[in-house]
Amino acid sequence: MIPPPAVASQFLRDLILKNSAIVLDEQKDYLLQARLGPLIEREGMATWDELVRRLSGPGTQALRQQVVEAMTTHETSFFRDWHPFEAMQTHVFPALAAESKTRPIHVWSAAASSGQEVYSLAFLAAQQPGLDLSRLRFVATDISAGILAKAREGRYSQLEVNRGLPARMLLRFFDKEGVDYRVKEQLRRLIDFRLLNLIQPWPALPEMDVIFLRNVLIYFDVPTKRLIVDRIARVLRKGGYLFLGGVESTLNLTDRFAEVHLGKTTCHRLV
Repeated sequence: MIPPPAVASQFLRDLILKNSAIVLDEQKDYLLQARLGPLIEREGMATWDELVRRLSGPGTQALRQQVVEAMTTHETSFFRDWHPFEAMQTHVFPALAAESKTRPIHVWSAAASSGQEVYSLAFLAAQQPGLDLSRLRFVATDISAGILAKAREGRYSQLEVNRGLPARMLLRFFDKEGVDYRVKEQLRRLIDFRLLNLIQPWPALPEMDVIFLRNVLIYFDVPTKRLIVDRIARVLRKGGYLFLGGVESTLNLTDRFAEVHLGKTTCHRLV
């Protein structure tokens, strides 16, 4: 597929910004070509101009959602960038087990993609001494309905389980189903998968003890980052933990969080 012409490129970048707050400059046209080219072919369109016409007409919500989902990065793996999970295992889950003897504990994977992050957290919780799994509640959200359906299914290929998943956890937490592996039902039941666009109004959420929002803020402009971080502060329990990506921070966005070093990772606690 040839790259989009300038007018179509600008239209698509504006549409993506409006519907997802993802900022794309002209240097990112190669992403439009790589991710929307297959969509154009799949929908039986011949040109970029035809895509623009379809998106400009009535009844375009489903196609707009396909465009936004195609442009959303879903790169993930089990225990991706190990150090935040190490912090959960050695610091956060033990602290929550000690201080929360009766109330539910809520953990939110706020850009869940195909589910490896939230399942990784569930695997660690299941191994945590003194942590009653019946009190654990996980929420996993994403902008993409299609990718959430895969996450909810909890089914992964040999290649996917080979990426970051220790063999002992594969044996303990998965059932073999044909050529794939599926997370055991008792763990899948712990997780509430929900469709959520971070820049749209949020549904009612429980008060969270931990929020993972890793490698997401980097795609937004500063006002959108502030909006999202402010909303996070409203749903996070005082003293709760926010984990961002390695190059992300709440610095210059809000004074509601304090940086805390847990082993080799940095998290942000609500003050």
